[in-house]
Amino acid sequence: MTHVPAQAHTHFSEAAAERRDFAAIAQWIAPGAKVLDLGCGDGALLGYLRDTLKVRGYGVEKDDANVLACVKNGINVIQMNLEEGLSGFEAGSFDVVILSQTLQAVYQTERIVLEMLRVGQEAIVTFPNFGFWKHRLQLFVGGRMPVSRTLPHQWYNTPNVHLCTISDFDAFCRERSIPVSERLVITEGKTIHLFPNLLGNLAMYRCGRVG
Repeated sequence: MTHVPAQAHTHFSEAAAERRDFAAIAQWIAPGAKVLDLGCGDGALLGYLRDTLKVRGYGVEKDDANVLACVKNGINVIQMNLEEGLSGFEAGSFDVVILSQTLQAVYQTERIVLEMLRVGQEAIVTFPNFGFWKHRLQLFVGGRMPVSRTLPHQWYNTPNVHLCTISDFDAFCRERSIPVSERLVITEGKTIHLFPNLLGNLAMYRCGRVG
């Protein structure tokens, strides 16, 4: 585990700043909270939370280029591989642990989610919904793996290893007695209430500690 200290703040890319899920995540976090962002990329989400809520944030990232981008953006980042677990963090050491659109790219899904709930008082998990109707249509009509805004890669170069639906994650939490305090499903920034597993493009969960 390598800790890379933050340097002077710089601006994030416009594309990252426009991600509508950032505001949705922020509504579940108290001002000044201590936050850990797993698979934080270039640190855009933590930068947003720092600027809007004054959170005390740390990111975890393994990619060298993203780690450098975090440092450039003034984000405290720890370079490590999520698949190795979070044993370096004490239980309950963060108010919130976030896994934003990274769930589908990890191998040890169950271990990582349970570790999030050990390290944090709460966990926020977001992922693209593979059950979204446009994804189903591409498979049914075209007979090819879906490509979309939330699933932008081709089958042969995708980092995704565990695609799931909202119904899948609901069952995952239920079978492990993981309490879900809030669930938000959005498509193009709009909240979906009716048939979320069919009409929702992005799923967002706020989970509490087991037991």
